[in-house]
Amino acid sequence: MKRKLVFATNNAHKLEEVSAIIDSRFEIHSLAEIGCHEDIQETAHTLEGNALLKARYIYEKYGYDCFSDDTGLEVDALNGAPGVRSARYAGEEKDAQANMRKLLSELKAKSNRNARFRTVVALILNGEEFLFDGVVEGKILEEKRGDGGFGYDPIFVPDGFDETFAQLDAEVKNDISHRGKAIRKLAEFLLQRD
Repeated sequence: MKRKLVFATNNAHKLEEVSAIIDSRFEIHSLAEIGCHEDIQETAHTLEGNALLKARYIYEKYGYDCFSDDTGLEVDALNGAPGVRSARYAGEEKDAQANMRKLLSELKAKSNRNARFRTVVALILNGEEFLFDGVVEGKILEEKRGDGGFGYDPIFVPDGFDETFAQLDAEVKNDISHRGKAIRKLAEFLLQRD
């Protein structure tokens, strides 16, 4: 019998990425699949804090073993911004296009384009809390390239590649991405505990 785990998201892109990485012995369910339609507020000042907020909310309200993530794009020339505010950088409506326009505008006169994506995954398993992280270094382009991915993917080129996350094949992206790295750590941990 497959073990049920709730991923505290309704983001189809994230669900697809994570399901491709997590072992088939685990059945991954979205928030909608457990009847959770609330917008869980991310009010913490760190990625770790936000990931834990979401996981605790699901565990306490619905009683499921669960995990959640929070991701930030940290740009060196902007002292680590947008960071924990990445999804709402240009406003509360979480508009990816507006976020990219704002970021590109703020970097216009900057020569240092170094940045990193960082993901923190919080897992609650039988009431115990665990954290996993993943980082990918790269650079911010001056304009968007590619139609794949989501968020800042069209303007981020990971180190060692010429294409943006939005241009890379999904399998390649999962293999090198911040979320992929964090989820693989989670998957390894789950298999050891199973």
